[in-house]
Amino acid sequence: MKWTYFRKEAVFLLSSGIILLFIAGGVLQPDLLDAAASTIHSGILNNFSWLYLISAFFFLIFVISLALSKYGTIRLGYDAERPQYTFFGWVAMLFAAGMGIGLLFWGVSEPLVHFLTPPPFLEPLSPESAAFAMRYAFFHWGIHPWAIYTVVSLSIAYFSFRRGMPALISSCFYPVLGDRIYGIPGKIVDVLAVFATVFGTATSLGFGALQIHAGFSHLYGISSAIQVTIGIIVIATALFMASAILGVEKGVQVLSKFNILLAILLLTFILLLGSTPYILNIFSSTLGGYINNVIDLSLQAYPFAGYQWSRDWTVFYWAWWISWSPFVGLFIARISRGRTIREFVLTVLTVPTLFTFIWFSIFGGSALNLQLNKGVDLASVAGEDVSLALFVFFEHYPFAGVLSLIAILLLSIFFVTSADSATVVLGSLTTGGSLAVPLYKKVFWALSLSAVAIVLLMTGGLDALQKMAITAAFPFMIVMIILCYTLWIGLSQEESRDDESE
Repeated sequence: MKWTYFRKEAVFLLSSGIILLFIAGGVLQPDLLDAAASTIHSGILNNFSWLYLISAFFFLIFVISLALSKYGTIRLGYDAERPQYTFFGWVAMLFAAGMGIGLLFWGVSEPLVHFLTPPPFLEPLSPESAAFAMRYAFFHWGIHPWAIYTVVSLSIAYFSFRRGMPALISSCFYPVLGDRIYGIPGKIVDVLAVFATVFGTATSLGFGALQIHAGFSHLYGISSAIQVTIGIIVIATALFMASAILGVEKGVQVLSKFNILLAILLLTFILLLGSTPYILNIFSSTLGGYINNVIDLSLQAYPFAGYQWSRDWTVFYWAWWISWSPFVGLFIARISRGRTIREFVLTVLTVPTLFTFIWFSIFGGSALNLQLNKGVDLASVAGEDVSLALFVFFEHYPFAGVLSLIAILLLSIFFVTSADSATVVLGSLTTGGSLAVPLYKKVFWALSLSAVAIVLLMTGGLDALQKMAITAAFPFMIVMIILCYTLWIGLSQEESRDDESE
């Protein structure tokens, strides 16, 4: 009886045990945990940073090739099925789950930090470093992240909805593992997915909590002590636990639609009250530079400039997206049933990316305009505290207090929707892919996500969040490379399956 229970709950027991050990280590031996994480992180960067760059580029080429191939017409479900959600509802949910907190955290700060501290071959605070900053902001938040998400979500959607298998990462390995996906090899794959999801989500929650705290401190003079950030995480945890228990239709979809509309309102306000022609010129020029240089950007490690800049930024981002991909991939798969592979890939790669480019053009471009043409030194603010730059930026617009409150509300809702989605996905991954997740698992994963975020913040702050994202992503990157092969094999079997059904 006990052995049967262990086999059934192996993924939950193993993954929860690893996470609890990590939390206990962070509480009892924070210095030792930080030292161990730093050593692993350094080893991965020194030996495999090139692999992150090549893998992300490969994922992009792979999913575009699938969409344009003969497999593009295959529907993610039965041939007669149609999408469950409206196009707007679908896009709003995948965008909120995939990017939300990060755009608010980095929208102003990232271009300013690149502008202030570009690679050694560029002069800081120059027009050239400004163009470089915007191009790399587009690159880090463009089609590559969504290609990473697409590899996982498309694999799950195909094997789950088309082949009738459990909605698990391990199911995607059926073409090479066969029935062993239900044994130890499959369990290991799912545990790696859980591991990556927990730390990828905790990184985002840490970013969100830091910026919410920075906003309240800036507006109301609240203490900057780490205990306040922890309090914010605790309050948010109660909210997203409630949302996760309500379910996707009642929780995430409503919040996601509201947040997209609120984000569009904020974007429009900054665009109209800022230097609109200047912003539009930045959008046009940066888009052209991005398209012309996308291959070079994809594979550029700057080896003759000491590697460090690429490792600090591009490798971190690719690792962050990879660590998010099990949760975002499973969530996007769930809301994408009934769409064709071509519609799925092309929409996921283009619609959220276009919105992201507009976001960075308006926020990052306006911040650079204030820096270069208005004499406002925002770059030094971002260099000192990336979480504060957004709120200092708002001070140079009318209704600064209202704008800051809207940003905090957006951050809070993105926090809830991201953590809510991750809680549901983690529960499903540890319940054999079932949508009927026991309440105790939802509660456990909600509390675990928050506890991991708190441990990382207390052991090393922003630096610890970034190190852990890179470390957690590495094993799952290998899983994703194999996923591309198994998905291709699965799709190539479609013709023989059609012949058998006839």
